[in-house]
Amino acid sequence: MIILGLDPGIAIVGIGIIEFKQNKFSVLDYRAITTTTKNNVPQRLEIIYDELNEIIKTYNPDAFALEELFFNQNAKTAITVGQARGVAVLAAQKNKIPIYEYTPLQVKQAVVGYGRADKKQIQQMVKVLLNLKEIPKPDDVADALAIAICHAHTNNMSNFFMMR
Repeated sequence: MIILGLDPGIAIVGIGIIEFKQNKFSVLDYRAITTTTKNNVPQRLEIIYDELNEIIKTYNPDAFALEELFFNQNAKTAITVGQARGVAVLAAQKNKIPIYEYTPLQVKQAVVGYGRADKKQIQQMVKVLLNLKEIPKPDDVADALAIAICHAHTNNMSNFFMMR
C-alpha cells in the first residue's frame, strides 16, 4: 500500500509518501510544498493544488492521510490553513484516492505509543521507523511522514481484527 501523508499549511505543506508492505516501510519521497507571501491566497492555493496533483500522478497512492485541524488561538491562521487543507482534500478526491483523517493524539499513539509525546519524540521515531539518516526537515515533512505511519499502523490493525 502506498500512503501519501500530508501536513497542511498555507506557507508549507508537508508531504510524506511511504509504502507499507508486509509490515515494512519504504520511503518513496518526502518534501515540502512551499508558497510565499508574494502571492495572494488564491495563487498560493493553486500552487498547492497543482504540485499535489503532480505528486499524486507520480506516486498513485492508495490512501491519502492527513491530520485533523486543531487550533486554539489564531482564527485567521485557522481559516487559511483550512483553505489549504480543503484544496489538498479536493486534489485527493478528484484523483479518487480514499481520504483518512487522524487526530494529533492518534498520530502520537501510532508513532510513539504515547498520546502526549512531544515533537522531538515523534521526529526521532519517524527517523527510526523509516530508517532515515536524519530527521526530515522542515518539521512539517516529519509530521506528514508520521501521519502516513499512523495510517499504516491503523489500517494494518483494522485488517488484523477483520481477519479474526
